[in-house]
Amino acid sequence: MTRDGSAARASIEPSPQLHPADAAVVPLLRRLSTIDADDPAHAVLREQIVESQLGLVHHLAQRFRGRGEPYDDLVQVGTIGLLNAVDRFDASRDSFTAFAVPTILGEIRRHFRDRGWALRVPRRLQDLSRRVAEARETLTHSLGRSPTVPELAHHLDADADLVLEAIDTGSAYATVPLPSVPDDTQPTLGEVDSGMELVENRETLRPLLERLPARERTILALRFGRGMSQSQIAAEVGVSQMHVSRLLARSLSTLRDNLADET
Repeated sequence: MTRDGSAARASIEPSPQLHPADAAVVPLLRRLSTIDADDPAHAVLREQIVESQLGLVHHLAQRFRGRGEPYDDLVQVGTIGLLNAVDRFDASRDSFTAFAVPTILGEIRRHFRDRGWALRVPRRLQDLSRRVAEARETLTHSLGRSPTVPELAHHLDADADLVLEAIDTGSAYATVPLPSVPDDTQPTLGEVDSGMELVENRETLRPLLERLPARERTILALRFGRGMSQSQIAAEVGVSQMHVSRLLARSLSTLRDNLADET
């Protein structure tokens, strides 16, 4: 697959060379979004899309082999995550993989928690998450913006899909603790202000949102687009409530800073 101008994209996504199916699946997803859910053609096309992406499910499920769960069960759970990703994908985006990977991984991790297994993050991924954090700080300083996953992968000489997974899990190893987790039944003052910014500056923020990691974009959409609480978001994406709180604070701070630079 050719890059088709991928270098000009500001979105956070794995390298197209790693997931060439993006070129074929995104047009299908866009077509799916135009078909009424009650139309039989919707179910047929949805099944076609899911079948075309099962290789991604197997690729991700392989990482959890030998952790106490049958591989077939992991694939089944991962397929549920894939279905969720297909149903929730924003057809205006260019990369399905960047959205599907954390969604599938979240479903698999939730499965382990529900089964009572302690899911230990591999040492290599813990090490990579720390390297990603350092690289992000370095590249943000040199680029003047948040780096994309391909940029991080190039800087670290690592696979882009592993970098994406490291970003997804890295906050669990953050060294800066949160002083407290506020009651999530009501938004904090900062979140109210930021929610108003998202409404009032939607067009200005659109390119800035594209620079955020896929997981942070998803959490912002759930918080301000669907009005979900932090605990609801945590259950939806398969992370802890503290993780959600940390990601919200970080992404909103990044948006404020970038918005100030743009205005």
